[in-house]
Amino acid sequence: MIEQYVRDLREVDETQVALVGGKGAHLGALSRIDGIRVPPGFCVTTDAFRRIMAQKPSVDGLLDQLSGLDPDDREAIRTLSAQIRHTIEETPLPGELAKAITRALASLGERAACAVRSSATAEDLPTASFAGQQDTYLNVRGPEAVLQHISRCWASLFTERAVTYRQRNGIDHRTVHMAVVVQQMVFPQASGILFTADPVTGNRKVATVDAGFGLGEALVSGLVNPDVFKVRDGEVVAREVSVQQRAVHALPAGGTQEVAVDPHRQEEPALTDEQALRLVGLGRRIEAHFGRPQDIEWCLADDAFHIVQSRPVTTLFPIPDSGDEENHVYVSVGHQQMMTDPMKPLGYSMWQQTAMVAMHEAGGRLFVDVTRRLASPAGRAALLDLMGKGDPLVRDALETVLERDFVPSVPDAGPGGPPPGGARAPIETDPAVVTDLIERSEASVAALERDIETKSGPALFDFLTDAFVEHKRVLSDPVSIQVIMAGMESTWWLNDKLQEWLGEKNAADTLTLSAPGNITSEMGLELLAVADVIRPYPELVAFLEGVEDEDFLDELSTREGGTEAREAIETYLDRYGMRCVGEIDITRPRWRERPTTLVPVILDHVRNFGPGAAERRFEQGRQKALKKEQDVLSRLRALPDGDRKADEAKRMIDRVRTFIGYREYPKYGIVSRSFVYKRALLAEAERLVRAEVLREKEDVFYLTFQEFHDVVRSNRVDDRLIQRRKEAFRSYHALTAPRVLTSEGEAFTGAYRRDDVPAGALTGVPVSAGTIEGRARVILDMADADLEAGDILVTTFTDPSWSPLFVGIAGLVTEVGGLMTHGAVIAREYGLPAVVGVERATRLIRDGQRIRVHGTDGYVELLP
Repeated sequence: MIEQYVRDLREVDETQVALVGGKGAHLGALSRIDGIRVPPGFCVTTDAFRRIMAQKPSVDGLLDQLSGLDPDDREAIRTLSAQIRHTIEETPLPGELAKAITRALASLGERAACAVRSSATAEDLPTASFAGQQDTYLNVRGPEAVLQHISRCWASLFTERAVTYRQRNGIDHRTVHMAVVVQQMVFPQASGILFTADPVTGNRKVATVDAGFGLGEALVSGLVNPDVFKVRDGEVVAREVSVQQRAVHALPAGGTQEVAVDPHRQEEPALTDEQALRLVGLGRRIEAHFGRPQDIEWCLADDAFHIVQSRPVTTLFPIPDSGDEENHVYVSVGHQQMMTDPMKPLGYSMWQQTAMVAMHEAGGRLFVDVTRRLASPAGRAALLDLMGKGDPLVRDALETVLERDFVPSVPDAGPGGPPPGGARAPIETDPAVVTDLIERSEASVAALERDIETKSGPALFDFLTDAFVEHKRVLSDPVSIQVIMAGMESTWWLNDKLQEWLGEKNAADTLTLSAPGNITSEMGLELLAVADVIRPYPELVAFLEGVEDEDFLDELSTREGGTEAREAIETYLDRYGMRCVGEIDITRPRWRERPTTLVPVILDHVRNFGPGAAERRFEQGRQKALKKEQDVLSRLRALPDGDRKADEAKRMIDRVRTFIGYREYPKYGIVSRSFVYKRALLAEAERLVRAEVLREKEDVFYLTFQEFHDVVRSNRVDDRLIQRRKEAFRSYHALTAPRVLTSEGEAFTGAYRRDDVPAGALTGVPVSAGTIEGRARVILDMADADLEAGDILVTTFTDPSWSPLFVGIAGLVTEVGGLMTHGAVIAREYGLPAVVGVERATRLIRDGQRIRVHGTDGYVELLP
């Protein structure tokens, strides 16, 4: 039917994106909101676009070629997309389609000035805005010109920038279709953009208005700087008026022209305060309708505001749901756990189920609400001290929030009595304490593995609910916590006292080299031993260099030395196969599930080391620590009151070497338990696939633990929910997780307030002493590692799974971390100069660039 090709804007709403595209759907919805003026118009639907595409089957072949291109192959994308655009623009409109558009145009006035605007089905969506990806044409006059510009809008679906954007976001070109919005032109005195949340800080209570004279193209093109108004709670709280010498106006015959602004008006604001407040009021109404912050294009004509577009702001980090209207301050869990990537719903919900504190999800990340602890002087001081030791940037971010009086202050609670049974006695410096803790943890995991084998269906989830109680019991074991704190406090004591007494910075870094019982550093060294087994067999090395399939271990046995190599790798995976990058997310593939991840690291070890390197490296570190201990004690004894100082230092050195290695064990225990949970849950997911409840077993990763339980009970799943979660998860990768976030949406990253760093150097946290110069290797995925001796690893974060790389590098730089995070502990264990918490390190340091890492003073120099 002819009518399927055209729809009046007032006939559509946000549910009809597939028919009229994102822009058309939003404009239709806007036109239905009381008090919101939308210029009248109509949509040429996606059915019309599909009709045109069907007339040119040659486009199909071009799309096949386009889909196979790398997003970075700009020349090939430019060539193919130009061919597609040319083909679409040259395709004549069928007679009935042209008639339907012309008839709709007559309702606006046959010679009316129109705006002709692209409206793609993957545009202005909650998860991806696609802003500026397709074309808009203003002041188009007459049916022939309108039809020509509709064809241009269809073709603009394949501009180079739009194609590249889709490829980078994993969106199939064939799934996106183009509608076109044709609206009556508004000839404004002023126009601009309204953000209903501050686009810089993320604050949802602060609206930002950008305004300029004439049409908005002057602002969009960068021809002028806008006037900027900040509005909060019905008041203009900040105003910046720019000198605007140029503007864009419509021409009587069609099209637009850049003109000079009258000199008397150049320094006047484009809006009055009253108009800015009125506009923000309209914006709040639009935001309430769509349920999320909006990026709104507006025009002011005859003192009336016309809304010509509204799209969701997709760059804001979501806010955790507090369930009330109170002020809240949230601290990122990912920055403490060395995993700032988004997690899938099953991953974050399992972590919530097993964590010792309540955690809130936002943007696929977890946060802890610290508002109550910040409210009282004692709680505030303790929290800031703890955060400062872990990550100084978190402390600074919290202090910035506190300076704003965002958190209401309450007095400290009255003095409490001693805990039942009196104060806990300091733990004895006895290796048997650590041995006992590890044995108990191993027994608990073994019992879990044994008992879960017989559980399935709803009974599995009941069992897991009980297992989480045991999980928390192991995690909160008071002796375990005492041991961890004893190791950390001894380290802090040694660093503080030896700097005070001997003037030496970070002396504990050397004293902790090759500390016994560190499961994470052992994991790195044991992969060197695997390389020792493979190195004598060139055929094995050549085979591993070409490995792509995860079943390569089966093939390994058919080659000389392969049986021994397979046994070595299998033994390694038996002990460490539950680990992986981002291991706090249970949905991430483990080494046991994807052993190819380890192959590049094994090959690096084969190439860069000789036989027996693991034993030599550990012994060298132990001897260096012993020599340092003797040197420190000797120098202390030469001081006034030296015997006492040396005796105290000796006690702390023994304490740190006894306990600091255990710091890494609880995480190993958690991940061991999590892998047991995962295997049982995936077996349940496979049963649901066989029962045709799920399409694929990994779909359960997009359900929370409770939702998964409900699916198992009902044998029914909401496929649309899973699809929405997949789209949301993809979009979360574009967001940077803040260290601190408020309930108003304001994100804080913190800053280093230091004046001892050379100009041009990158500031961070000094976590492992020494200075090293070398080639930076910027590596974001461990599977892409290609390291040579002397390289310095630069990455976003390092959880324990990265430690196999540490044995082959000379230094470490990360964007996230603190003194006691895993990367810092292992860097000290291996004697690697390391600086962590270097903001945007992976973007400011180029792969292959020479850098100098100052691990004692906490900065990185970029060398010529």
